[in-house]
Amino acid sequence: MSPNLTALAYLAASVLFILALRGLSSPAAARRGNLMGIGGMAIAIATTVVNPDIVSYGWIAAALAIGGVIGTVVARRIEMTAMPQLIAGFHSLVGMAAVLVASAALNHPSTYGIVDAAGLIRFPSRIEMSLGVIVGAITFSGSIVAFAKLQGLMSGDPVMLPGRHVINIVLALAIVVLMVMFVGNPDPNLFWVFTALAFVIGVLLIIPIGGADMPVVISMLNSYSGWAAAGIGFTLENSALIVTGALVGSSGAILSYVMVKAMNRSFLSVILGGFGGDAGPAAKGKNDRPVKSGSAEDAAFVLKNAASVIIVPGYGMAVAQAQHALAETADKLKEMGIRVRYAIHPVAGRMPGHMNVLLAEADVPYEDVVELEEINADFADTDAVIVIGANDVTNPAAKKDPKSPIFGMPILEVERAKTVLFIKRSLAPGYAGIDNDLFYAENTMMLFADAKKMMQDIAKEL
Repeated sequence: MSPNLTALAYLAASVLFILALRGLSSPAAARRGNLMGIGGMAIAIATTVVNPDIVSYGWIAAALAIGGVIGTVVARRIEMTAMPQLIAGFHSLVGMAAVLVASAALNHPSTYGIVDAAGLIRFPSRIEMSLGVIVGAITFSGSIVAFAKLQGLMSGDPVMLPGRHVINIVLALAIVVLMVMFVGNPDPNLFWVFTALAFVIGVLLIIPIGGADMPVVISMLNSYSGWAAAGIGFTLENSALIVTGALVGSSGAILSYVMVKAMNRSFLSVILGGFGGDAGPAAKGKNDRPVKSGSAEDAAFVLKNAASVIIVPGYGMAVAQAQHALAETADKLKEMGIRVRYAIHPVAGRMPGHMNVLLAEADVPYEDVVELEEINADFADTDAVIVIGANDVTNPAAKKDPKSPIFGMPILEVERAKTVLFIKRSLAPGYAGIDNDLFYAENTMMLFADAKKMMQDIAKEL
């Protein structure tokens, strides 16, 4: 394929990636956007494979076969509850790919066409390689830690090392100094040292981040992986990789901003960590507070006499895989002439859009799913709210307790409804690790049970 045709094909792939991103901004267009992304990737791969400079297709065929099999198996077997850690795992692969490509370019620069007249790596390529490998290494090790936290392989509690800020600053400065030295003199030893330090700082940046900040971490790692890919795209002189990396990097950065805004946090406070950990027993000194508990029959009675119902899904719904039973109950309520909607908080679950994906899987109509800003004013006129494990995003402490770590965070104001039906296994706090005053409110009825079974029992009663 001629250089002009290659450039044109990569341009077509880039346009499809942009359209895919546009489609993914709306649930109604998400399927079409996904197909456009697949089409763009197929064009990009095909264009690369027919490159006349390729001398052997053996490794390429093996890589495509292995990756295709793994991807197919993962896509078919992965549970929706494991989607956040799966995405973290995919981010790690992008980061490691950037590290490996940069390492190969360092060892065989002439193969990549990045040598100057003196036989050394070109000055611009040294910068590109250095940035790509540093961001890639941080993305890889940070994503592995995020995966381990989400998968439960390590505690979701913040790990606070003594003097961690000083350590991180020293490591960051060392990486910058070594990178500048490498750019001035491409000594492989310098390259390997700052690459190793980047792996270390990736771990140190993520271990102090608590579970409540995990949605932000996922989107931040997404952004990092994009910038790593874009950096290596310059080394490979591949326009499609540059454009795709820039799209992923910038969209991930924007999404991270949306996440921290939704949590009343800042990028700096997230990076510094310390917010949220594993859910344990209810907060000390509060276990003796009285709560009003009920049964499926009680909940069904409340719902039958309601004119409007709002459902607030959270991670508890994902864990119990209760979305289908929930949708069935909502359909029964609609048949009874009751208005039913779903309220979504931007950081509900473990990754951005987690609840939207689960509801779409249960064929919940897009028009019934409403974002926080649009639905908060309606809670005061709502007869009943069903909360399924959405702990932190419904906690009134965010508005009333200045000492609370979530104070100032926008929440779904469910406490304003006439009745709140809170489905939960126990009074344990959410991922932020703090007690929820909503449990003890006069208008709250706690339904202690597995969310899926409770929704099935309520459906039977209806």
